[in-house]
Amino acid sequence: MRCPNCNSLDTQVKDSRPTEDSSVIRRRRVCIACNFRFTTFERVQLRELTVIKRNGRRVPFDRDKLVRSLQISLRKRPVDPEKVETMVSAIVRELESGGEAEISSEAIGEIVMEHLRVLDDVAYVRFASVYRDFREAKDFQALLGELHTEDAPLDEGGRPKAAQK
Repeated sequence: MRCPNCNSLDTQVKDSRPTEDSSVIRRRRVCIACNFRFTTFERVQLRELTVIKRNGRRVPFDRDKLVRSLQISLRKRPVDPEKVETMVSAIVRELESGGEAEISSEAIGEIVMEHLRVLDDVAYVRFASVYRDFREAKDFQALLGELHTEDAPLDEGGRPKAAQK
């Protein structure tokens, strides 16, 4: 592992331990050249994934990019960071176990939206507004209408009770 301080390749592991859910190994390292201490994380990767962008370009899947986009959606929301990390791990596992080495950005967006919808409605709407490229207020209204009708209690006829007058 390259030292982030001096770029030396001569580093040594001082301590290794699993994270709480045992899906990641946390390693404390020290650079032999400059004595700088840093932490690395090691994850299981089932397969190399390639993302097919909307314009047809193919790029390697980047877990950190997924985390960044979720953090933007979840900014100033009362969501535990551990829940976010668990959700990211679940999304990546779902993508890797899907059987395909290439996956469209649209498919990734839909999976992310499914997970966000369960975690936080506001973050779901924020993510959907960017992912689905909302241009007008009615786009938000339609999405909020979907959320409202799916969450609302239903009457005997299967209609949302709030819709009755």
